[in-house]
Amino acid sequence: MKIIVTSLFVEDQDKALKFYSETLGFVKKHDVPTGEYRWITLVSPEEQGGTELLLEPNNHPAAKEYQKKIYDEGIPATMFGVADVHKEYERLLKHGVKFTMEPTKMGDITLAVFDDTCGNLIQIAQQ
Repeated sequence: MKIIVTSLFVEDQDKALKFYSETLGFVKKHDVPTGEYRWITLVSPEEQGGTELLLEPNNHPAAKEYQKKIYDEGIPATMFGVADVHKEYERLLKHGVKFTMEPTKMGDITLAVFDDTCGNLIQIAQQ
């Protein structure tokens, strides 16, 4: 058994697609109409056959409440691995990304947290 898709609630699928592809650099894998919304997944450019990130609409009240509560508590919705947190931090700052936590060493891991502009905090980690 392996993880093939993981979902992330977003307030606006188009805005999220733009942020995750143009700013973060993920590659769109699927963009399929499913009625009012779309099945949009992205993958890492280094592992295009790897785990897909689903940009899932937060249209259900429970999804909106969950997303808002973890955001308000400062809890990242997900974590992405990077080779160099400091380099990625500087690159994203140049793209106007707002960080809630600058690169911080915690044991063997260095972390940083940013706002994805779509209702989530995202953590990046370097091991």
